[in-house]
Amino acid sequence: MKAAVLTIALIFGLSHNYTAQLNYNTAIGLRAGGTSGLTIKQALGGNRAFEGIIGVWNYGFTVTGLYEIYVPTSASGLNWYYGAGGHLAANTGYYYWYDSRRDKYYKNGGLGLGLDGVIGIEYKIPKAPIAFSLDLKPFIEFNNYGSFYSALDPGLGVKVAF
Repeated sequence: MKAAVLTIALIFGLSHNYTAQLNYNTAIGLRAGGTSGLTIKQALGGNRAFEGIIGVWNYGFTVTGLYEIYVPTSASGLNWYYGAGGHLAANTGYYYWYDSRRDKYYKNGGLGLGLDGVIGIEYKIPKAPIAFSLDLKPFIEFNNYGSFYSALDPGLGVKVAF
C-alpha cells in the first residue's frame, strides 16, 4: 500500500510543474534519526534536487541517493518534498539480535540493497545559510542473508546552505 501511494505521488509530481525553488544551490550537513550521518543536497533546477546520505552506525554504513521534488507552502522558505531512490548497506562487524528460536546470535559482514522513499518538510531561514528538515524515509532492504528489513526511518536534518 505504501509503495502504491508513493508511486502515485511520484507520477503526480513528475507530471506537474510547481513553482517551488530551493533557496540555495548546495547544502551540506547532518541527519539524525534511523539513518544518521552526513547529508548533501544539490539543487537540480526548478523544484528538483538530489540528496546523498552517508549513514553510519556501530557496525556498518549506508550510502543513499534520493531524487526529490519540492512543493511550495504559503510560508517563505518552507517547502514540503517527496521523492524516491535507493541505498547500499554494508555490515562491517558483529552484531546481535533476538528471534523466537535462539536467545541471540551474530553474523560477520554482509551487504544489503534497498529501495527508499522520502516525504518531509524543509525550512531555509531567510537571509541565513541554515536549513532544517524533518522527514520520513521509509525503505525496504534485501540482504545477502536471504531476508529483508524495512523501517520508516524518521530523521531531522541541519544543513549549511550556500
